[in-house]
Amino acid sequence: MKLRFDLRAGATIHNVKVKPKAAVLNMLKRLDKIRFRGPKRDDFLDLPESPTGSDTECSDDVLVRTRPSIRDNDEQRDPAGSGTLAVMQDLRSESERLNEVKGHLEIALLEKHFLQEELRKLREETNVETIKQELERERSRRLDLEQKMSEVLKARCEDSPPQPPRKQQAPAANGTDKQQKETVCYRLQNWLYDRFGVYIEDFRFQPEENTVEAEEPLSAKRLTENMRRLKRGARPVTNFLRNLSALSNWNSVYTSAIAFIIYMNAAWHGWAIPLFLFLAILRLSLNYLIARGWRIQWSIVPEVKEPVEPPKEDLTVSEKFQLVLDVAQKAQNLFGKMSDVLEKIKNLFMWVQPEITQKLYVALWVAFISSCVLPYKLMGFMIGLYAGIKFFIIDFLFKSCPKLRDKYDTPYIMWNSLPTDPQLKERSNATVLRRIQPVVSRSSLATVPAGVTREEESSRSHGTKKGAFHEIFNLLENERPLTVCENGWRCCLINRDRKMPTDYIRNGMLYVTENYLCFESSSSRSGSSKKNKVIKLVDITDIQKYKVLSVLPGSGMGISIATPSTQKPLVFGAMIHRDEAFETIFTQYMKIMTTANPET
Repeated sequence: MKLRFDLRAGATIHNVKVKPKAAVLNMLKRLDKIRFRGPKRDDFLDLPESPTGSDTECSDDVLVRTRPSIRDNDEQRDPAGSGTLAVMQDLRSESERLNEVKGHLEIALLEKHFLQEELRKLREETNVETIKQELERERSRRLDLEQKMSEVLKARCEDSPPQPPRKQQAPAANGTDKQQKETVCYRLQNWLYDRFGVYIEDFRFQPEENTVEAEEPLSAKRLTENMRRLKRGARPVTNFLRNLSALSNWNSVYTSAIAFIIYMNAAWHGWAIPLFLFLAILRLSLNYLIARGWRIQWSIVPEVKEPVEPPKEDLTVSEKFQLVLDVAQKAQNLFGKMSDVLEKIKNLFMWVQPEITQKLYVALWVAFISSCVLPYKLMGFMIGLYAGIKFFIIDFLFKSCPKLRDKYDTPYIMWNSLPTDPQLKERSNATVLRRIQPVVSRSSLATVPAGVTREEESSRSHGTKKGAFHEIFNLLENERPLTVCENGWRCCLINRDRKMPTDYIRNGMLYVTENYLCFESSSSRSGSSKKNKVIKLVDITDIQKYKVLSVLPGSGMGISIATPSTQKPLVFGAMIHRDEAFETIFTQYMKIMTTANPET
């Protein structure tokens, strides 16, 4: 759009070139098709493929397409001033619509760019190349199989006996004979492939694929469910062992007597193995009937049904934490028992306890020589009789008389005498300490000056680089820590009367003397003793176990002590040996109070 001014003889002439509205409306219609993705894609404008194209290029392209229609029209002239204002308003509205067109074009280009990116990602995710490679691999395998089948058929045809010569026939019949032979060979080849092709394919050597299973993340619900599954899966085995123990203990006299008579009769006639096989078949038959809906319950020991708690869906943080702790405790105990059994078996065969392994060694030699000399029928008879007497009589006597078992039950004594790996480690550490202790005692006696008593020496042992124990807390010389807390209990003092974070929580050691409760701050070891705390046991008005964080399960790891000098009770938290410290403080406090007021 152009606006020209012409000054002639004091008259102002305005020449205006206005674009026709039809071209702009046509452009908006096409843009609406692009924006709303109409079905006719051929009517779209040819936009640049790259979204990085400048906005001016797009607008120039549109203007170039509309210029021929502008030049074909005549110029409109309006000599009046009011006409120019109307034209200017029309020009502004047209410019706004062109800006809107520009925005639609930018949106269309961006959508095109995003669609191209999505198409590229989809092509990358489909992995067309890998599928093509697998297809080519399968084709090559098929060709190899067909080649092997043809070789097998050729070899069989060569190995087949020659047929007797036939009489010469007319040359016209030779062509039909060849065709019949070819059809027979083709049918035979297809029959062999249908019959034995699958079996030949099974003998093809293929490299093993190492698949790594994805590990599941830790979940309290999953852990609890796995423990319940393990318990349910082990229940048949535990019930079987309980029934055997009940037979051996003669819980039901009639049942144990009948089982003893039947077993000894079978062992005497050499039917022990058939008896066990018959019992296994009987158990499977009963299980089949139970699976079919029959109600058959037979057990020497009455089953105790444990109450099944329904799983809770909405659990608090403390309940989830407590649930994980319970499951972890059960898993810890189970793994500990299994580890003890495996370590004892390993130490039995590794001569860790030579006197025990020597008995097993001699027993194996005796069994080997007996198996070489004695016939197997006699060996089976002897083993069967001994197993029955051992199970029904000897074990019953040993379980009923524990003292007799501790003296004469050789397998029981051997098993209990076998050490585990932690026990071996403790023994080795104890032997090292026994070797070091005489040397240390001699050196300590040599360094103690003459005239110093044992109590003075023990009080010096609690001193630090600053001095003795009573110097640290400004106490009398006879105030020393009790034997229970000679090294102190590590904890943190929480003084809720203070507002500064440095004074609110202090880490240190807690000691108990005959009359005082002393807290040595870790920062006081650098040279300042102002942060140490000394409390008289007589001044204590209240002492109780305390739980610092109510969110965590359990009774906590803190001790709350109230005194008249503090508005809020002092808390000694994060104490591992909390119960031991509480019992010591409470016992010493009651001892002092009873001596001070014997009537109370």
